[in-house]
Amino acid sequence: MLIDKCYMINVALFGIAREIVGQSSLQVAGGEGQSVAELLAELQAQYPELGRLRSLAVAVNNEYASNDTLLRGHDDIALIPPVSGG
Repeated sequence: MLIDKCYMINVALFGIAREIVGQSSLQVAGGEGQSVAELLAELQAQYPELGRLRSLAVAVNNEYASNDTLLRGHDDIALIPPVSGG
C-alpha cells in the first residue's frame, strides 16, 4: 500500500518517552494508510531507545489504539510509556 506523506502528525510524548526524545512533542511526516505500527517503527528507528521500552501504549485522538489502527490527517497521537506507582 502506498502512503501519501502529505501532512505532519503531532505526537505528544510522556514520561520516559519524553526523556528519550528530549522534548514533549514531535512533528513527523505521515499520510493516509500509515498504521500505528509503521509510525512506531519510524520513531524507533530515529530514537532507538524507544524500542527498548518493554511496552509503549499509543493513543489516537484520546483513545488507545492497536498497532493496526490506520492514521488520518490531523490525528492527535500520544506515546504513553508504562507508569509505575505506589
